[in-house]
Amino acid sequence: QLQLVESGGGLVQPGGSRKLSCAASGGILDSYAIGWFRQVPGKEREGFLCISTRGAATVSADSVKGRFTASRDNAKNTVYLQMNSLKPEDTAVYYCAATYGTTSGPPLTLEAYDYWGQGTRVTVSS
Repeated sequence: QLQLVESGGGLVQPGGSRKLSCAASGGILDSYAIGWFRQVPGKEREGFLCISTRGAATVSADSVKGRFTASRDNAKNTVYLQMNSLKPEDTAVYYCAATYGTTSGPPLTLEAYDYWGQGTRVTVSS
């Protein structure tokens, strides 16, 4: 079964940048659509980015558009999330998720994905 491990979280000042990693084992990530989600206490987990395996299409939520980008490093079987211009409201636990091929349903919803990482915490504060 595909296993995902996020890393790279930590404390970041407002306006700063952070790069998260999502490393995979048990499968080749290039064959999977990847979703990025975040969750704050008392709130539902929300999706904000998706990378499709078909045509390398991406879907971004308005909250992160122009600030967050995702990329693949197939040699490392890893997906990265580059976060720039971070705001305090970006504070959350960040998760990567994957499903084989295309997503089943809307790409920024939880039900679209079959495999999940454990999450990594990002705190944006001065």
